Amino acid sequence: MEEKKLPIPKDFFKQFKNKEEFHTFFNSLFKEGVEEMLKGELDEHLGYEKHSKEGNNSGNSRNGSYKKKVKTESLGDMILNMPRDRNSEFEPQLIPKGSRMSDKLEEAIIGMYSRGMTTSDISQQVKEIYGVDVSEGTVSNVTNRIVEHIKEWQSRPLEPVYFTVWMDGIVLKVKHNGKYISKCIYLVIGLKKDGLKEVLGMWTAETESASFWMSVLTDLKARGVEDILIACTDNLKGLTGAIKGVFPQTITQLCVVHQIRNSCKFVVWKERKAFCVDLKEVYGASTREAAEQALEHLDKTWGSKYKYAIQSWRANWDQLTSYFDFPVEIRKMIYTTNTIENLNRGIRKYTKSKVQFPDDMAAQKAVYLAIMNIEKKWNMVPHNWGLIMHQYVTIFENRCLL
Repeated sequence: MEEKKLPIPKDFFKQFKNKEEFHTFFNSLFKEGVEEMLKGELDEHLGYEKHSKEGNNSGNSRNGSYKKKVKTESLGDMILNMPRDRNSEFEPQLIPKGSRMSDKLEEAIIGMYSRGMTTSDISQQVKEIYGVDVSEGTVSNVTNRIVEHIKEWQSRPLEPVYFTVWMDGIVLKVKHNGKYISKCIYLVIGLKKDGLKEVLGMWTAETESASFWMSVLTDLKARGVEDILIACTDNLKGLTGAIKGVFPQTITQLCVVHQIRNSCKFVVWKERKAFCVDLKEVYGASTREAAEQALEHLDKTWGSKYKYAIQSWRANWDQLTSYFDFPVEIRKMIYTTNTIENLNRGIRKYTKSKVQFPDDMAAQKAVYLAIMNIEKKWNMVPHNWGLIMHQYVTIFENRCLL
């Protein structure tokens, strides 16, 4: 039989001047309803209703109530009067006693941790916001659940081909054998065929080296990467050879911005502006031939005073000028490692309150959660992606179709 719903009188809503008053009333009504249901559970447990003439033959009785803050899905935090019995035997089913920390609270803890808060800060914040005492150890246990996610993420299968990858490392202070040392977390961003970016993984070592980068690239290959069209890196000695050792066909492009900074270190401050004007004629040229002519002019003008500032351009010329082989749209994407440097800045933003990490896993947890937050914003393809993709396919032909 269908239950009849009693209509709400039209004048009922006129008593509320605004939505805040109605919200307060509804919250109060909901709270009273839940508390009455809890009292009903206690009645059933004891076997008699309060003030019942039947009396109490259970050997137990009511023993007032205590306050408990609970989190609801739609109404937020709510403080309830939880009934209790004298023998402490009553366990409400509606809101179980000593129930496990809610999923929402765990998500909040992980969210705070991912935004750089320390375990002690999180413990205090949870106490203030949720009224729940959570120890620093509990916070660590909650965040430790991330470890399994990291393992799955780090071993997940990857795309067979990436149009471009950007490679760099971020250095953090990590405790090792009783003292804090600098450790490098290697990071790789890949540009997929759909125009979206993804972080391919993170790897930890004490220093950045070409040999370790080779192990990183070998790991990428083992996870399904068959080809990388263009790799953008800083000017780490031996890195180009490491890339060629795993992906022989990959074109390497050294970061021009890094090269400019390195050159300027050799130039005195009062002449740096004039030097940079001439240097811009090199990297800003329209063709490689024009860039070579501009480099010759730079050498004639400044070479006698700043030999080392110009020598490094000649020593790395092939890798510094790879971008001249591509249309302007692709050049803008590959002539610098700004893409991954922006990621590193984002990670620093999320981990700035964590100056030091107790171990490698603590550092990896923080970096992983920062990456997850940053990647949420990577939902836009590059401007004119249709044109850029056509350029890649035209230049690299069948390699894009893996």
